[in-house]
Amino acid sequence: MLENIAPELVWFSIGLFLLLLELAIPLFMVLFFGIGAWVTSLTVLIGIAPGANIQLLIFLGSSVLSLILFRKKGKRLYQGRVSGKTNEVAASENLAGSHGVVVEDIEHQSLSGKVELFGTNWQAVSEVTIKKGMPVEVLSRDNITLRVKPLN
Repeated sequence: MLENIAPELVWFSIGLFLLLLELAIPLFMVLFFGIGAWVTSLTVLIGIAPGANIQLLIFLGSSVLSLILFRKKGKRLYQGRVSGKTNEVAASENLAGSHGVVVEDIEHQSLSGKVELFGTNWQAVSEVTIKKGMPVEVLSRDNITLRVKPLN
């Protein structure tokens, strides 16, 4: 029964499944194999790849090629931007020396304060009390808590 199904339809269905799988588990990698399956479907449809071995080579080649050419650029678009920086950059860089604004009063050595930095609110501690709206400089970062001082 399976021999009666057109191979271009099989490859198209595989591509559709992989693209839908990308929506369910966003790894930003399955997408390229879905594109490879659709390229294979197209080559079978126009008669370039009649045999299964050639189809498999086209699938693997076009998947890997699209992965190499477009993953880095697509990943930047996929992650979005926060205050002019990508999430990846903001999360990985050393935040010491960065400037933010207090959005909840910071009491001396209390975890009740918050600072906005790169469009994200962070828990903040300080050696002195700092009122809401005041600019601060980040001294260090301990996981999700920033140690800050007021800007003079």
